Amino acid sequence: MTIAAGGAARLLPDVVGPNLEVLFCGINPSLYSAAVGHHFARPGNRFWPALHRSGFTSRQLHPTEDRLLLGLGLGLTNLVARATARAAELSTAELTTGARRLTELVEAQRPGWVAVVGVTAYRTGFGRPRAAIGRQDEKIAGTRVWVLPNPSGLNAHYRLDALAAEFGALRLASHS
Repeated sequence: MTIAAGGAARLLPDVVGPNLEVLFCGINPSLYSAAVGHHFARPGNRFWPALHRSGFTSRQLHPTEDRLLLGLGLGLTNLVARATARAAELSTAELTTGARRLTELVEAQRPGWVAVVGVTAYRTGFGRPRAAIGRQDEKIAGTRVWVLPNPSGLNAHYRLDALAAEFGALRLASHS
């Protein structure tokens, strides 16, 4: 995924591979994540603590360790490549295009689950205005879908414990 950092193109690569248990799909990179080249890297983002507290990882990984997820059967991507300060800066067209790209990625990789991290982005990108947090009835390219709350520190609706509980529900479902 290409972004501009200091005038030069920079890649925030997907962390994907075959036989993933869960492919986590963020909304888009923060400006900080794009600058450092790692997913969910902005200080204050609660993705890594929630992933650990939910039992997906045995310890809290640092964003620079994002590639270690592959060994755990987990992957990372984003719905939209463009880095922004806030997800609200993305257009409906960008989210819809991102949903098509995610569908193609899922078709190619065939993970057990796709976990979209951000209910509003999922609603907009996939045209599911009534979607709620949790397991979805719809599938993406035949793959089961779970929607998680946005772990950004800007999302005041979920405290870390509640966020970890939602991640934990996905972990339990992915092991059953």
